[in-house]
Amino acid sequence: MIRINELKLPLDYDDKALLSLSAKALKTDASKIDSVSLYRRSVDARKKDNVMFSASVDVTLKVDEDSVLRRCRSNKIAKAKKYIYELPMSKHLEKRPIVIGAGPAGLFAALILAQAGQRPILVERGKSVDDRTSDVNEFWLTGKLDTQSNVQFGEGGAGAFSDGKLNTGTKDPRSRKILEEFVAHGAPEEILFSAKPHIGTDRLKPTVKAIRNDIIKNGGEVRFSTKLTKISAAGGRVTAVEVESNGKTQTIETDHVILALGHSARDTFEMLLGSGFAMEAKPFSVGVRIEHLQEKINKSQYGRFYSDPHLGAADYKLNVHLGSGRGVYTFCMCPGGCVVAAASENDTVVTNGMSEFARDGRNANSALLVGVSPSDFGSDSPLAGVAFQRKLECASFTAGGESYKAPTQRVGDLLAGRKTTSLGEVTPTYRPGVEFARVEDYLPNYVAESLREAIPLLDGRLHGFADPDAVITGTETRSSSPVRILRGESLESLSVAGVYPCGEGAGYAGGIMSAAADGIRCAEAILRSTMA
Repeated sequence: MIRINELKLPLDYDDKALLSLSAKALKTDASKIDSVSLYRRSVDARKKDNVMFSASVDVTLKVDEDSVLRRCRSNKIAKAKKYIYELPMSKHLEKRPIVIGAGPAGLFAALILAQAGQRPILVERGKSVDDRTSDVNEFWLTGKLDTQSNVQFGEGGAGAFSDGKLNTGTKDPRSRKILEEFVAHGAPEEILFSAKPHIGTDRLKPTVKAIRNDIIKNGGEVRFSTKLTKISAAGGRVTAVEVESNGKTQTIETDHVILALGHSARDTFEMLLGSGFAMEAKPFSVGVRIEHLQEKINKSQYGRFYSDPHLGAADYKLNVHLGSGRGVYTFCMCPGGCVVAAASENDTVVTNGMSEFARDGRNANSALLVGVSPSDFGSDSPLAGVAFQRKLECASFTAGGESYKAPTQRVGDLLAGRKTTSLGEVTPTYRPGVEFARVEDYLPNYVAESLREAIPLLDGRLHGFADPDAVITGTETRSSSPVRILRGESLESLSVAGVYPCGEGAGYAGGIMSAAADGIRCAEAILRSTMA
């Protein structure tokens, strides 16, 4: 197989054009090509008057590949091998491994263990994705919050109510395994070649269910509405877990536990700290959701091509480093999406962003975050960041009128330091609704000032970012975990052998792809340990 990199494609290319351009790059006749497939495709919008796709394609030939490569002599063309994931060699575990949490890390950890024939038990404190969707919709419509079944807790994790973004900055080869598993379980095939793949919340939910069913088909077990309450150990090694479901407690003996808790399992963090697990507070970020008209983002990014149907909704990723030393950046940008209520505790307001696969909503939204560190938390406790988050979320609840409405403000009013009294052309999408409030009413002054300083600077990188009619809605506090459960080179806890802190909640990932990859790594570590 030959891979051609940086192949330029017009926006309206078809299979015939792809074949012709590949043949031209290889300096051969199209009749000598057996197949052409996209490996990676991105939008090249550096020249607004000539927006195109830039692609890497894999080509198989009917003739000798080496002779074609010698004739091409291009550093953009080389031989390539098809990626094949191989499970580590392992022996049968006498006691079933336990995976705590059914977010991306837990799902993929359980899937790998099941594929290896190790019959994992996957425990999730929340409900199945269908049941939790009903609970979440009721909360968005009525303000009635279920603290065990919400945007944070339940099958699929917080990512089940997001854009389903699958891009990652890591070079971990497991990323291909993850994408292939998503496609095998119903995700759109284009995520295999898109440079910025996304599934969308509507396509992610049935995909998550299919993965769960595959875990069960391969001998695993999945328990919903089941919460970890205790980890038992002897001689420094795990011996059992205690779980609670419907008011009943059960002890399950095991030698291996993967802790894929998610970043919002605050009571479980407290239990682990009380049990002597080594933990530390870690930096994270807080801020708001910012919404613009999607059409304006499209025009800013794609120029006169903004309405071309082959491009879809435009995204952005921005950052700036302020003189104060703080960084401000956009995160989890959701083209054509909406801002959603993501609280998991009573009397708090938390925001997140969500898009469906089509990304066809009127607004674009993104988290706009300011970095904070343990020095800002006011305590040396490993859980000081949790207390810091909770304080801001309670202040947002108060600023929103104490009814789960969220505080909102026009960007023009934020920059002028005044409270909003009326909206412009951007209507906030947050449900159950919004109330006008100043950002200083619920975020520390240094965060508010950082946002005020950063927005005009970011406008210099994306024209229209400082649009006075754009709106901010608070507060965004769950961008990443505020704690790290310490682990060693074996990926096991420094405190209890056989326990594997994993994924975003344990402080080792950020986003669906990196969390899933960490889940696979922890599962592999268990499999390899059987051969020691």
